[in-house]
Amino acid sequence: MTSQTDRYGLPLSTDSPHAADAYREGVDLMLSSWPNAGDRLDAAIGVDPDFALALAARARLHAICAQPALAQPTITEAVALADRHGTERERSHVRVLSAVIHGQPDALTQALAHADRWPTDVLILGLMMGAFGLFAFSGMADHDQARVDLCERHARHFAADDWWFLTYRGWSHGEHGQTDLGRGYAERALALRPANANAAHGLVHVLIEGGAFADAGRLLDDWLPGYDRSGVLHGHLAWHGALLALADGDVERALAWYTGLVAPSVSHGLPINVVSDSASFLWRLQVYGYPVPEGLWVDAARYAARHYPKPGLAFIELHLAMLAAATGDATALHARERQLAERVTAGALPAGPVMPVLCRALLAFAEGRFADCAAALAPVLPEGARIGGSGAQREVIEDTLIIARMRAGQADAARALLERRLQRRDSPLDRRWRASLGQGAH
Repeated sequence: MTSQTDRYGLPLSTDSPHAADAYREGVDLMLSSWPNAGDRLDAAIGVDPDFALALAARARLHAICAQPALAQPTITEAVALADRHGTERERSHVRVLSAVIHGQPDALTQALAHADRWPTDVLILGLMMGAFGLFAFSGMADHDQARVDLCERHARHFAADDWWFLTYRGWSHGEHGQTDLGRGYAERALALRPANANAAHGLVHVLIEGGAFADAGRLLDDWLPGYDRSGVLHGHLAWHGALLALADGDVERALAWYTGLVAPSVSHGLPINVVSDSASFLWRLQVYGYPVPEGLWVDAARYAARHYPKPGLAFIELHLAMLAAATGDATALHARERQLAERVTAGALPAGPVMPVLCRALLAFAEGRFADCAAALAPVLPEGARIGGSGAQREVIEDTLIIARMRAGQADAARALLERRLQRRDSPLDRRWRASLGQGAH
């Protein structure tokens, strides 16, 4: 073997410098959620069909794109190749990815152990990061803290100008409430590699969490046009634009964002984003008291049924429940609640009992039983983090509780929630709601 290495100096078991170059390029594109990562990884495999890590990365990309029929045989081949001529690090790397792709319950434990030995193996370290990472979907209530701890534990291994590490260090601190610190890291990450959708996404999040709504809007207006619509985060970033417009009360602009870039019929995003973005935007629109244009709910529900016909992650179940509640399918929602309760009893739902309660609460809201909705939601609100996703994605639960309390005549309780949110950041939406309760903006 020649002395080929990855971007961090870790050895690669390939004799071909061309395969190694294509692998490094493909991994960087994948780590920045930029188009053509698959093409570069395919090129690496084409030059060296026995390049186990290139096959493993391709399998990971298939999994990200919700293509299990392609991901599973590809990772199985990668495991066999790594076992034959990979280094110890490469064998471990491929086995961790196999555990993730096959949904093994100890995948997080394996990934953490690998990262402790080889912290700059960023494809593995990255498995724990982000809104859809292993920590987020572990069922932990404190996964935001866990990500910060992981970043800080390994920060010494990364250069100060490492765009990948800065991206997720910024994301992690921003999600944990340290928005000034997170913003600094995210801005540096994006400046170092502007063609980095993950950094742009992380910066949008930290700006919104820090109350810099106008800055977030300008970032989307300036940066998003340079990101090809085939990029997997394009539709999701547009979803943020739609929510910013909705918070401003500009429903026409919010719908333009949604119908032009976010809806299932136009988005090229990952199914998990398309389902969650469409369901949560339309749910917010309806809950906030605006009419949902005809056909939008049906289109979102059909897409979701096609991509998620079987019970899955709690995060997806939340959005499927929104779709069922909003379309008046109480039978389906009751069945989903029973299935979720059975999975909780069997220990097969890491998020625990919060999801069956959310099903009941969403149906109560859709049926106009606002006091029942508020009574169900209030006790489980602190447990919402267990379903995974980001703070911005889970905020729809708190929004629903606030409006349920307002419509149930529980003004003091609604105001208390809004005041707590004010301590974190003050949005135009929150100001309008406080004004409607007889208390102007502070």
